[in-house]
Amino acid sequence: MAQGMKRLGTPIAALLGVALIALIATSWLINRDALRKAVEAQIRDVTGLELNVAGSIDISVLASYISFHDVGLKGGGTSDPALHVDVLTANLRLLPLLLQRFEIADLTLLRPRIHVSLKPDGESNWTPFIQTIARTMKPGSDNQMSFSEIRIQDGVLNYEDAATHATEQFGDIDLSLAWPSISRSFAATGQFDWRGERVDGSISFADFLAALSGDRSGLKARITSAPLKLAFDGSVANRTSPMMEGTLTIDSPSLRNALRWTGQPQPGSGGFGRFALKARANVVGASIALTNVNVELDGNTAEGVMTYANNGRQTLQATLAADALDFTPYISTFRLLASGARDWNRQLFDLNGLSTTDLDMRLSAARLTVGPTKLGRTAIGANLRNGTLALSVGEAQVYGGIAKGSFGIARSDTVADIKAQFQFTDVDLQACASELFGLNKLSGRGNINVSLVASGSSPFGLVQSLDGSATVTGHDGAIAGFNAEQLLKRLERRPLSGGGNFRNGSTPYDKLTIAVKFSDGIATAEDIRVEGPATKITMTGTASVPTREYDMKGVASLNSASGFELPFVVQGPWDDPLIFPDPESLIRRSPASAPLLDMLKDRKAGDAVRSAIERITGTGKRPAPAESPTAENAKENAKSN
Repeated sequence: MAQGMKRLGTPIAALLGVALIALIATSWLINRDALRKAVEAQIRDVTGLELNVAGSIDISVLASYISFHDVGLKGGGTSDPALHVDVLTANLRLLPLLLQRFEIADLTLLRPRIHVSLKPDGESNWTPFIQTIARTMKPGSDNQMSFSEIRIQDGVLNYEDAATHATEQFGDIDLSLAWPSISRSFAATGQFDWRGERVDGSISFADFLAALSGDRSGLKARITSAPLKLAFDGSVANRTSPMMEGTLTIDSPSLRNALRWTGQPQPGSGGFGRFALKARANVVGASIALTNVNVELDGNTAEGVMTYANNGRQTLQATLAADALDFTPYISTFRLLASGARDWNRQLFDLNGLSTTDLDMRLSAARLTVGPTKLGRTAIGANLRNGTLALSVGEAQVYGGIAKGSFGIARSDTVADIKAQFQFTDVDLQACASELFGLNKLSGRGNINVSLVASGSSPFGLVQSLDGSATVTGHDGAIAGFNAEQLLKRLERRPLSGGGNFRNGSTPYDKLTIAVKFSDGIATAEDIRVEGPATKITMTGTASVPTREYDMKGVASLNSASGFELPFVVQGPWDDPLIFPDPESLIRRSPASAPLLDMLKDRKAGDAVRSAIERITGTGKRPAPAESPTAENAKENAKSN
């Protein structure tokens, strides 16, 4: 075997020696000017770009390359170079070189500066370059040749769109473009910097000639970066407009960061974190139709169809269905009340998200969570157009009943114009009133109808301008905070039994009717009636929405033969109001004290009687404590000094 290897190595060594001698001889005999012109001609024939060499030219026959320094390349009919390269190196094929034929194997572009300008008609300054490559790659062409690879190192690409005036820059580009002559495919892989992030990308065409000619070709594309990962596997064509069809996959740890990175508007200030999408995509021009959509956002998953268009204004349409949805992340930063206080929040609204995108969405879910509210099967429609948002609830299972309604927001500079109409049918009044209005004193079941309009730049501004009406009809419930029957019976027996504690227990009712009208943030009672098995209550007065306080009067009566009636007053904050009887009515019902009221008309006895009444009813001011002898002595000493 050793002898065989020795016999085989001898001719190989001889062949390599001959090749080396031929290379040395070629380096002496080669016409360098002809080599330079041949290389320039091939670059022009393949790419359609003319070379303007301002620097030196290096030629190495032994290393089989020629390098041009400070090179500008421009297409036919253009004055500005589409590409400027510090060093352009053409690596030559060895065997043709030995035969005094100059053929480029591949190109290396060191620190190229690429300029891409898109014209309003859709063509660019690189259109002639693409047309030339497509022409030279066609079978049977007069000058059929190509490069197997073009490598770009430390490049910069500047892009501008004349129609939209958009500009972009891609830096530190390290890219390899390969279309082997023995294959119809094309592949580009590499890295680049864009908007402060390093991006790994790859793209491949199954039929490069078809893709350049606008015919159908297989396409695979991948983009990987910290904010976003995107993959497409399908086909592409560009006959009258760009068309793509295939499977689209998008993944992002934060959709909000991905939108910020890509320069898209960010909706609201809450949520929009983890995002994933997989769908069948059909792209025509600037429109994308997605079918068989599986989308995940902030832990919510849904299926359906979506379309997106960007024809001067972004438009998103979607019809999605989900098993369970949680909207809490999107309202977590919105607070009607100030943190830790009873006052309304005065922080200004951020309405910028209403003016950048048009939205038309239909969403259905078997279960829906919005903050503390749990809803059953729900159908929601959302429409956002020209800065006006309209939400409609077709039907929602909530508070043990059914809810329907609409909610609209229209933007006017920094002011939000709100309009809301809702109907709650056969709901749990305690849960509904507590979550919607902050009232926790009411229980039972019933119906609620609300129609409200408001305008303001903050929640506090909205409640100051609140107009509209609200009605509540309930049955088989109770009002917590006082026991009207017990109180009335006690005061019927002993009208002046003292103020007592009127804020315990509850008053049951068979039928409840509440009708109020809102005007500039003040709710006026038009009809308030509570009819129970033993008592009846009617009320009038107002409630201030901005200050969240009651100022109301009422009459409570027993349903007994005596028909005892007691006027009372409700004042104070919504969450803990004061309820106390009218002292004058109690005094009049007392045979011993009623004459005292008549004596008040006499000025001489008025002060003494009034003081006596206040002591009896407990409604007057407490007398100041008597001064001690020590205090009196101190005063006398001060006067004498």
